[in-house]
Amino acid sequence: MKLPLVIISVLLSCSMMSATVNARGTYQTPEEFIGQAFNAEVPRAKVFWVDEPAQQAIESILAHSFNKMRLRYWQQANESIWIMDEIGKESPITVAVHIKDSAISQTKVLVYRESRGDEVRHDFFTDQFKSAKLKQDLQLDTHIDGITGATLSVRALTKLSRIALYLDDYVINKDKE
Repeated sequence: MKLPLVIISVLLSCSMMSATVNARGTYQTPEEFIGQAFNAEVPRAKVFWVDEPAQQAIESILAHSFNKMRLRYWQQANESIWIMDEIGKESPITVAVHIKDSAISQTKVLVYRESRGDEVRHDFFTDQFKSAKLKQDLQLDTHIDGITGATLSVRALTKLSRIALYLDDYVINKDKE
């Protein structure tokens, strides 16, 4: 009678471990995302050199230091795509944010490296960002519902979405000068 109980507990342990391992993964390459988002020929990548005002805004949003000197982005007419990383709990999450007409068109998790919390990669979560804009105080104008057990991943995606909106506005205004 104890043997079946041992087998059941071993099977449960294995299934829980495989769920944890499966939380990590590459879901789409940057090239695939960019091609799909622009639905046309992919424009050449541009480089945004992080200056002092941008550095301060990014660090304000992140609530920690930002040590990159430049960021790559893709721009076509009134659209831009920003692919960035932010730490969830322990590992970076690679996220692509597509901005169109100063609002988020799509947010997508490209690579998830955490052991849990990967629910943030699903459309039911990322669709909340659609049409979100940035307010003067660098907050989203839309409430993003959290996910139990994925709080830090939710925060990471929200921060990256805010940064992408800020940078999109920043490069558009620089182009007008």
